Amino acid sequence: MPTTIARPRRARTRTEAHAEHAPPHAPAEAAPSRMLRALLVVESFPALAQARDRLLAVAARETSVLGETSAVVESDPGLTMAILRSACALSRRGTLESVPAAVESLGPARVAQVARAVPVFDFFQQAPVWGLAPVRFRLHSLAVQRAAERIACEVGYAHRPRLAATSLLHDLGKLVLMQAKGQVGRMLGTPEERLREERRELGVDHALVGAVLLRRWGLSGSVAQAVERHHDAVGEEEAAMIRMADMLAHYEAGAPVSPSSLERQAAGLSLAPERVRRILYDNAQARSLRRRERDCPLTRREFDVLQRLAAGRVSKQIGQELGISASVVRTHLHNAYEKLGAADRAQAVLIATDNGWI
Repeated sequence: MPTTIARPRRARTRTEAHAEHAPPHAPAEAAPSRMLRALLVVESFPALAQARDRLLAVAARETSVLGETSAVVESDPGLTMAILRSACALSRRGTLESVPAAVESLGPARVAQVARAVPVFDFFQQAPVWGLAPVRFRLHSLAVQRAAERIACEVGYAHRPRLAATSLLHDLGKLVLMQAKGQVGRMLGTPEERLREERRELGVDHALVGAVLLRRWGLSGSVAQAVERHHDAVGEEEAAMIRMADMLAHYEAGAPVSPSSLERQAAGLSLAPERVRRILYDNAQARSLRRRERDCPLTRREFDVLQRLAAGRVSKQIGQELGISASVVRTHLHNAYEKLGAADRAQAVLIATDNGWI
């Protein structure tokens, strides 16, 4: 009989009710359901080949830097899934909630081992089973992650490492439904309309299914709850930021977004319309910057640190904005100087400016 994920009738979260009935493996005497098979297929979701190769190169260095390794992992949903899932196997269940924590628990050798086992795809070759889904999923996930980071800076949110993971994997459930039902990709409209269509046509929504999978892997309840609630009209702060970031990402991609819904969501985060307009404008400018980053030798985190340094911020301020310590900021700057061949901060900023990177 197919597995049905029903909504709870008690105060427990939706995922808590179903996690109790989601065994790690299907019983040997029974054929696995379509939903369970889909959950297993998603565990082999491919990573972008270039991201995987970059992670292997970083992990192979004699002195592997936690921040740089984490940034490469967070550049790809497939890598993020694999690293988090592997680290959960070594951690106490329900405690792991960020990529940096996962990378630190695994260590460089195990990170490289996990990366080598991850299936890959690239732009010129469709991934078996998935087709073009990995490309679309990665682009939207990264867009939401960037928007969520910007919102977190605006509201002073403290749990940035966790937000980076939850925003990147917020649509994880769509991959499961795609494999189990094969209909998600055809749904159109605003994010709210798509969610209603899922519930009407499939009997379940991707937010709930994604949270079930994250709990199944053993991630913290905070991560699963943020994913589960990211379409709720009234959600806790992290879920609310992901919902707003999702709207911003749809807007930037030219997809329909309800202005009134976006305005209400921003108001719930104490963001006035003028601040939202600034975020929309700055995000468009950031896309232009990213086009100029293609030949930049810096990692995304090194680039973020150097960009803020060029804007006049000091290490402590940069650390607060990015949710990292001042010592990690200095490590990123040291790595950036080496890659750019710069002797100091001023020269690094000058080199990056001359090349059009900042």
